[in-house]
Amino acid sequence: MDRAPSRTGALTRRRFSRWPDRVFAVLSTGAAWLTLAMLAAIIISLVIGAMPAIREYGLGFLIRAEWDPVNEHFGGLVMIIGTLVTSAIALLIAVPVSFGIALFLTELSPSWLRRPLGIAIELLAAVPSIVYGMWGLLVFGPLLAQYVQQPLQASLGKVPGLGTLFQGPPVGLGLLAAGILLAIMIIPFIASVMRDVFEVTPAMLKESAYGLGSTTWEVIWRVVLPYTKSGVLGGIMLGLGRALGETMAVTFVIGNMNQLNSISLFEAANSITSALANEFAEANEGLHQASLIYLGLILFFITFVVLIASKLLLRQLKKGEGL
Repeated sequence: MDRAPSRTGALTRRRFSRWPDRVFAVLSTGAAWLTLAMLAAIIISLVIGAMPAIREYGLGFLIRAEWDPVNEHFGGLVMIIGTLVTSAIALLIAVPVSFGIALFLTELSPSWLRRPLGIAIELLAAVPSIVYGMWGLLVFGPLLAQYVQQPLQASLGKVPGLGTLFQGPPVGLGLLAAGILLAIMIIPFIASVMRDVFEVTPAMLKESAYGLGSTTWEVIWRVVLPYTKSGVLGGIMLGLGRALGETMAVTFVIGNMNQLNSISLFEAANSITSALANEFAEANEGLHQASLIYLGLILFFITFVVLIASKLLLRQLKKGEGL
């Protein structure tokens, strides 16, 4: 006679215990849909705000180099090139340096130095971007002009073809200065992610490779990197996203010139984010403001393309493992 109440109590407790899981599932699903809704809202608002410029220029906005707010003639080519070039320079510098830092911290560093050095590198990520910009303008720029730009111009400036990249006044501003400053800013992000993913590699795999006579470089290249390639690629994409979206530091050192005079790395230029920071507050409603919003839409599209490219690259790498 007592079994029925006990079974009923057990069923009640079981049903009650499922409520937290159901609530958590509903909240998680709602958060995912809310994120997608916010993303769609951002895209729709950018498209609506940029519609006057889209109607006026269409896709030709991407290849127009003229930017004249007085006569209301706008094109985004200079800003797009500035954004892509500075981000590319930053990645070319930051990825090898970050890889070396992560390799040293996980494989070569003595134990007493590993933790304080890792904390010091991570603290660089906490420095405000405007501080980087002021340092770049007042300290780094003059040093770059005297010890990098002038020697490069003297040694490579007359080389046919290559010398074009090093023409212009060596004043410490321009695409090269902005790219190097961005590299300094994104190194802590990429290095921290690489270090963390290197540390999750099973010790047995590395010890087995060392036992077979592999060097440290061979262990990293043939064991650690294949095992952690998704995390490494994610860290690089994180740094690239920071480089594409950085505003204040780039505004200080890129020169903010809306003209494409040459392809020199020493020339003053502009980026999408610096153009938005400098002009959006004072832009008149109409074609000028719509063109700036169009630039924001283009930057959004660039980051989306970068994300898709990284996913395709990662998928291709996974396919290569099965060959």
